[in-house]
Amino acid sequence: MVDEQQSRQGLHPSEPHRKGASGRLNWLRAAVLGANDGVVSVAGIVVGVAGATAARGPIFTAGLAGLVAGAVSMALGEYVSVSSQRDSERALLHKERHELRDTPEAELAELTAIYEAKGLSPTTAARVAKELTAHDAFAAHAEAELQINPEELTNPWHAAAASAGSFIAGALLPLAAILLPPATWRVPVTFVAVLIALALAGALSARIGGSSVRRAVLRVTIGGAAGLAFTYGVGHLFGTAVT
Repeated sequence: MVDEQQSRQGLHPSEPHRKGASGRLNWLRAAVLGANDGVVSVAGIVVGVAGATAARGPIFTAGLAGLVAGAVSMALGEYVSVSSQRDSERALLHKERHELRDTPEAELAELTAIYEAKGLSPTTAARVAKELTAHDAFAAHAEAELQINPEELTNPWHAAAASAGSFIAGALLPLAAILLPPATWRVPVTFVAVLIALALAGALSARIGGSSVRRAVLRVTIGGAAGLAFTYGVGHLFGTAVT
């Protein structure tokens, strides 16, 4: 039924034409990247500490500290970033409302010029601009001029919670992988678990972005393996030297 409706509207059923689809894809991509950061950051910490000591206590403490610090950092960074973006978007929308109220003719001419620049003839562009203005002038200008949907401004609290949550979800994997196995198997098991998680995250991120899955998987797994090997070597070298 949905496909038939989309066909009548000239839409292809396999394409994300529904309202907010691009926003959902951006959220999913951000969640994948947040989880990936959690995996890499905490894995680097626990593997580095494991290179210096086989005791579970220091490994757990370092891993938990990295998880909490990373989640807080991600949440704060996302909150500040999204809040700044939201404030800028609100300021632009506020300015647009005033311009539509004070200079409606100039705004109509501006909207017409935008559609002419997109390839419409002057006559068609003027007609489209007039019809959209009559329907909802503010929404028309927000979309065409500012590329902002006033109904879908990102909530900074939601962004912060999603960023922290995805980081924690990713961080729990290396923390569990390093603590559960026997001492002699901790580092190898963590290496394998982390590389598998990074490969899955890379593949999912590539599918979301429409890029090469193979290239993305190779990039993140090689980089992850190199990073883990480096941190383990640093922990083993300096941990032994300090003690």
